[in-house]
Amino acid sequence: MPAASSSPPARIVAVGGGKGGVGKSFLVANLAVVLARTGYRVVAVDADLEGANLHTCLGAPAPRASLADFVAQREEDIAKLVVETPIPNLQLIAGTHANLGDAQPSHLRRVRLMRSLRRLQADFVLLDLGAGSHSSVLDYFLVGDEGLVVLAPEPTSVENAYTFLRAAFYRRMRLAMVGHGVRKLVTAAMDQRNERGIRTPLDLLREIEALDPIEGSLFVETMREFRPRVVVNSARTAEDIKLGFAVCSVCRKYFGVEADYLGYVNQDEAARLSVAARKPVVDYRPKSDASVYLQRIAHKLAAAREESLEPAGRPRARSGAGS
Repeated sequence: MPAASSSPPARIVAVGGGKGGVGKSFLVANLAVVLARTGYRVVAVDADLEGANLHTCLGAPAPRASLADFVAQREEDIAKLVVETPIPNLQLIAGTHANLGDAQPSHLRRVRLMRSLRRLQADFVLLDLGAGSHSSVLDYFLVGDEGLVVLAPEPTSVENAYTFLRAAFYRRMRLAMVGHGVRKLVTAAMDQRNERGIRTPLDLLREIEALDPIEGSLFVETMREFRPRVVVNSARTAEDIKLGFAVCSVCRKYFGVEADYLGYVNQDEAARLSVAARKPVVDYRPKSDASVYLQRIAHKLAAAREESLEPAGRPRARSGAGS
């Protein structure tokens, strides 16, 4: 159901990362539970239609209706896809029963979906995104109020996280630019072996400023608004924990993008056991290391929401990641 007109719109937190198996669904499920237990109205959305398992992470049965019905145009009202979970204040839009031959919605359907999600009667909508850098995944990530990039402390995950961030950045720039010539430059830059020698967003900025100084100013402003937040999952050592700072440093140096290190989650046997038990670890073992760090991350998201609202409850202009 649509939120009351006096209520601020739902705050959308999109969780991606490029690589499958890094713990996106685990993170979304547990953050959703912590926020719901705190008293926020939360809707968790499984946007990974080709590998939907968020319902399993939440210990909920696979519902008959899911986001796949909206994609296939069998259902136009997103609110009718919302189902209850065992956790008070927490509802779910599953991604089950998708047509794997054509699982991704068109661009227009994605726009309509995001508008509908923001009108739900919720304080938070958490999106569990699919793996890879498909345009649908990038669009969900960019439209959210918060864009979280999850990575594991292993070379393949880090490499894919950089690829994901680079793809999201360039898609955002291409959509924001007005001039045809500048858009062509951005499109060329998306090919890492392009003939113009554009290797980084800073290289691209210099090319755009030489072509059109006004568009260059717009590019800089859009760059500043792109502020993804990094989460390291399954951290085992001090070096693993420092990885989040290293990723943010690389983003600043080579992308010209200010990323935030939101936090990390320790590798914990309780987390593995909770998945096997089909129960979020914050409920399964609430005092475990993993639960403690998940709670810290959730509380940071809650603080960001409160800071984004005026005292009277009016939403401020968004300036965070994916705005």
